[in-house]
Amino acid sequence: MLEEISVKELKNLEVDFKLIDIRDEIAFEYGTINGAVNIPQSKLYDSLDLLDKQTLYIIVCKSGIVSDTVAEELRNKGYNAANLKEGYYGYMLQNMQSDTQKAKEVERSINKKFHKSLWSRFTTAIQEYQLVEENDKIAVCISGGKDSMLMAKLFQELKRHNKFPFEVVYLVMDPGYSPKNREIIEKNSKLLNVPITVFESNIFESVFHIDKSPCYICARMRRGYLYSKAKELGCNKIALGHHYDDVIETILMGMLYGGQVQTMMPKLHSTNFEGMELIRPMYLIREDDIKSWRDYNDLHFIQCACKFTETFTSCNPDNASKRLEIKNMIRQMKRINPQVESNIFKSVQNVNLDTVIGYKQGGVKHSFLDSYNEK
Repeated sequence: MLEEISVKELKNLEVDFKLIDIRDEIAFEYGTINGAVNIPQSKLYDSLDLLDKQTLYIIVCKSGIVSDTVAEELRNKGYNAANLKEGYYGYMLQNMQSDTQKAKEVERSINKKFHKSLWSRFTTAIQEYQLVEENDKIAVCISGGKDSMLMAKLFQELKRHNKFPFEVVYLVMDPGYSPKNREIIEKNSKLLNVPITVFESNIFESVFHIDKSPCYICARMRRGYLYSKAKELGCNKIALGHHYDDVIETILMGMLYGGQVQTMMPKLHSTNFEGMELIRPMYLIREDDIKSWRDYNDLHFIQCACKFTETFTSCNPDNASKRLEIKNMIRQMKRINPQVESNIFKSVQNVNLDTVIGYKQGGVKHSFLDSYNEK
């Protein structure tokens, strides 16, 4: 019985098989091997009635560590299961062959097939929220994921069409990536002809022993390092790849889990780095359109590059489950009301203070009672 198989051997496997990706649903949607089905590790043993004992199942996780144990457990139960020893990230590396035409094909798809859904919404956000201005120097921050890599390509197009002078630096921070994660980012950047500037920090080591909200603290620290490096390079803005779905999910998460009404702003002044701004030029772009662009061009990107999640099938189980719950909730509501997503987005642009019990402004709390008797 086959126990383990490499990515190279998988391509030449002559027997019929099925790929089972045991990462969480968010990671699977972010990218997977063509033809794989998603059965998260947490649900796999409750789904064994979907499997038969004759079919060869290739078990896939992020790096081949967790899937090795799962494949062994399935074999012990009588199933024909083998581990993909390099995992999905190994599959990505194998498929990143040098191709001088790839970047041109990607750029052509942005200008043609995805002009309305990506390019038009990108430029609309820039104009509507005044995100890019004359003589700006912008650090386009690349994490290695689908959103930031698309943002880099959109900025390259913007530079080709710009109506006024501005500069761009494509900035990658290595907070302690594993060699494999860093290699994927560097190869994707080369494949897409994005000239990245890489700098290093030790953030992953700093948060390794933090038990409470390590991912939140890591994200805050990473942003601080990005601001600092961008300012050192003469930039006045950093650009992050948050998209429309991030915005509406954040609104609902704030209400349901934080007990507050707030949104992810299209731009912010930095409170710790004078003269610096954060901008979100992907603000109006839908995540499904980003995925369509990724899949159309057969691109594969990392989801979370944290080297301490190599032995997990979910990057941040608590936050990921909440985010997934919100995503599913929006999907269900959309079946009843197709306008629900745009209504959530518009809700924070149409706040009626005459019907709000309390609100904060500049860190100061206000109550409807403050002016109630005056009315």
